[in-house]
Amino acid sequence: MEKNRLEAFSDGVLAIIITIMILEIKVPHSPEWNELLKIWPAFFSYLLSFIYVAIYWGNHHHLLHTVQQVNSGIIWTNMLLLFFLSLVPIATAWMGENQFEANTVVVYAIVLELCALAFFALQQVIAMSQEHDKKLRMALKKVRIKGILSQLAYLVSIPIAFWKPGISFFLFAAVAVAWMVPDRGIEKALGE
Repeated sequence: MEKNRLEAFSDGVLAIIITIMILEIKVPHSPEWNELLKIWPAFFSYLLSFIYVAIYWGNHHHLLHTVQQVNSGIIWTNMLLLFFLSLVPIATAWMGENQFEANTVVVYAIVLELCALAFFALQQVIAMSQEHDKKLRMALKKVRIKGILSQLAYLVSIPIAFWKPGISFFLFAAVAVAWMVPDRGIEKALGE
């Protein structure tokens, strides 16, 4: 399989995920400003999830540029990532609809952890398929540290959510901010 097909399919799935998330926000039936305040939890959970999906899209794009040849391991690991990302709209809607109640924040953290694990697995499968590219392997190793710290933040946010869901939400936002700044290591490895 050519990697263009894998990229196109992945882009389509991610676009559908974002579309589903925005459709979950219910439009107020009244033109009063205070009606917008009622949907703020749904909007903020959507905003955070939109940012996460955008981050995954960008990193996925950079990661797939390193691929010379797509193999079955890459295909199925990519499908695993897309599966877990497809759970984001459910967790997002539940969290927003229930105003960040503890159980909803826990489920959101679990979904983020599963997405992170799947992305890590995809990185590993791609790195193994590109064993000869030492610069790429070093670039992926540097990104791995940020990935491990992100996974730790998600895991810590699970028990914290039972006590203070707002702190967990803050951890989610902090991880998102950390990933908004793209790592140039993969681009440099490809450029040299």
